Amino acid sequence: MVNLNILLVDDERSIVSMMETVLKKEGYKNIKTAQTVKQTLELIETHPFDFIILDVMLPDGSGFDLGPKIREKGNAYILYLTARTTDFDVLTGFAMGGDDYVTKPFNPLEIVARIKAVQRRNAVSSSNTESKLQPFIYDFGYFQVNEVTKELKVNGKVINCPALVFRLLVYLCKHPNHVFTKSDLFEAVWGIDHIVDDNTIMVHIRRLRERIEPDPSNPQFLVTVRGLGYKLVMEESHEIH
Repeated sequence: MVNLNILLVDDERSIVSMMETVLKKEGYKNIKTAQTVKQTLELIETHPFDFIILDVMLPDGSGFDLGPKIREKGNAYILYLTARTTDFDVLTGFAMGGDDYVTKPFNPLEIVARIKAVQRRNAVSSSNTESKLQPFIYDFGYFQVNEVTKELKVNGKVINCPALVFRLLVYLCKHPNHVFTKSDLFEAVWGIDHIVDDNTIMVHIRRLRERIEPDPSNPQFLVTVRGLGYKLVMEESHEIH
């Protein structure tokens, strides 16, 4: 039995039934379901979820509008299910708190693979945390990142940082001044072996810059290396503890 709390939100009963069957065969037993925005809000008030599969088109509202409300209650990994495939819709999903998306029709085993990838990353993170006697802090002067407490402090203030954005930040902090392509970042942070979606990387880079840069439009820390990728700049005067 896999110890993971999963919420399936979709008004198409055939999809919910199919996903429940596949997930249970894979060992996931702690599964809740909802068909509406109202039911989802009631569930997140009383249950801590690790992974939420969230349909965008619901009978009483939009799954996009649920993203921020879910973020207020916890740090669940949000995967949007959508029949929409335009860049605008994908960007909207990320802007509304989503971590990933899958377009309909989809293979349920693809979602299982993504759940397992998230679990592997969390397991490695927990193992590393337990092995540290002192917090591991990356200090860039203007901002600091505590890998153990999962805290981002910018100009002396603690800043909220979604899980996937924080993982991207930590990975870059571990490799300062190193240039990464979009493919490098997708494989290292998302941990999923499929074609890189440029929008996914670009949106998360933007979300990160909005948190760590004095002026996100003119980044001085997370810079673009034209034609190559991105790097997180650390000056020699800044130390890593």
